[in-house]
Amino acid sequence: MADKESKEGQKNQISRREVFKGLAAVPLLGVFSYDFWRRKTLEKAKKKITQLDLGLTSDAPSVLPSTSLGSSGKLVRIGIIGVGARGTALLKAAGFMQAEVYKGLFDDSNNDDKRAKSRLETYYNQYLLNVQVVGICDVFDTRAEKGIQIASNGIQPNGEAVDHKNVKRYRRYQDLLANPDIDAVIIATPDFHHAQMTIDAVNAGKHVYCEKAMTMTEEELNNVYQAVKKSGVVFQLGHQNSKNETFKRAKEIIDKNILGKVTLVETSTNRNSKSGAWIRHLDGNGNPKPGTPDAIDWEQWLGSTPKVPFDLERYYGWPRWFAYDTGLAGQLFSHEIDALNQIMGFGIPKSAASSGGVYFYKEERDMPDTFQSVLEFPDREFTMLYTASLANSRSRGRVFMGHDASMKVGSGLEIIANGDSTQYKSKIKNGLIDTNVPFYTYPSKPVEVDGISSATERYYAERGLIDTKVQGKSMDITHLHMKEWVDVIRNGGTTGCNIEKAFEDTVAVLMVHKSYVENRKVEWDPIQRKIV
Repeated sequence: MADKESKEGQKNQISRREVFKGLAAVPLLGVFSYDFWRRKTLEKAKKKITQLDLGLTSDAPSVLPSTSLGSSGKLVRIGIIGVGARGTALLKAAGFMQAEVYKGLFDDSNNDDKRAKSRLETYYNQYLLNVQVVGICDVFDTRAEKGIQIASNGIQPNGEAVDHKNVKRYRRYQDLLANPDIDAVIIATPDFHHAQMTIDAVNAGKHVYCEKAMTMTEEELNNVYQAVKKSGVVFQLGHQNSKNETFKRAKEIIDKNILGKVTLVETSTNRNSKSGAWIRHLDGNGNPKPGTPDAIDWEQWLGSTPKVPFDLERYYGWPRWFAYDTGLAGQLFSHEIDALNQIMGFGIPKSAASSGGVYFYKEERDMPDTFQSVLEFPDREFTMLYTASLANSRSRGRVFMGHDASMKVGSGLEIIANGDSTQYKSKIKNGLIDTNVPFYTYPSKPVEVDGISSATERYYAERGLIDTKVQGKSMDITHLHMKEWVDVIRNGGTTGCNIEKAFEDTVAVLMVHKSYVENRKVEWDPIQRKIV
């Protein structure tokens, strides 16, 4: 293996040396004459030279094994708490798609045919995880019944129907946790339930996959952290960014110092729809969505939050109120801090200062529709700037600004050199790098999101939060995140968003939220391990 790698290295070195020797011997346009190669080929050749010199490649990872190879490992028996939109998506990631949805992907009259085909191919590419859903818990009867149908006779990635008729409905999650036949639980309830459910689950000896945000307060965070640490169970927070190949490549670029010293990182989460602002209690025709006091256990849904009369608007749009969530910090910023932390590995910020307001959406809400926060990392000598607008959908992406180049990361990434770069000064002078166009992109073929009709789904796709490409195969990153959790349950190891990583991300979320609510700059005290 070592000899092979040595030969490959020599091959690359020879390739670069021969190319540069040729370029030095004759004028660049003489070697790649416009009439012969055309300008497009010339630019491609120059990019390839630069990439070889920097040790970069646009190649995607190896092909993933086909799901047709069958299931692997000991059966893992799962209970799921909460089967709304995200809970249903997590069931799909585990290998259980609603039969009606699956059949709808074959409907020739489907106006979204391109996206339907893409969804089907992505689902086919999933591994068979050999998991069985034993219990379903939801306070809404309609959702619980749907979850039971999916777990009992949904369609698996190999196209075969599930045949499990003993899925039990639980009205109280505590009863689900008491079932000794359940090995692990997926928690996909509203955020304000996550902490206590996680603590109760690990105390019951269940492995936990918990959706973000993990906690609402520092006290909850410390309690969850201690409970998971002493339990020995496998914990995975639902931040699936670590499974995106683009983010992995971005981390390699940072580690190789391709950008030079990074001193500023900007990220934004803009969207422009009522649904995107969590006004979700009405359907497309303006009629109330399903849900009545007879079908929804409102007292149980409220939990320990202030008692208020049944409110369908709160039930569907709960992130708008700080009694149930940390607002934009927990809903959207949490994705960003996780993605950036995966790429840069910076841990917990030293300080955060947030501001914003309710400037556009005048429906009842605590969550601002315009929001920004400045986070400082003096030990790493850089600043992170986060902005969000729920009334403008301009896509600005994540931008890492280094002395030598800037990198934009979303569903793909691109690097553009700075005109006054030190590292690329000679390449810019010699015409190998054009500072007006990217000298490196990944993947080489852009990820297509044109077939996505939903504004919210398009938003997540553009930010690399849905699918990733592995040697041309589209993979659902939530599925890969779920698979990692199941693999670690069976074989040991560490999950990508374990309790240590989850702690770092959650501290940052709580800092950003606390700063906004208290209208002051906050800091992290690493000695006392608290926000001050």
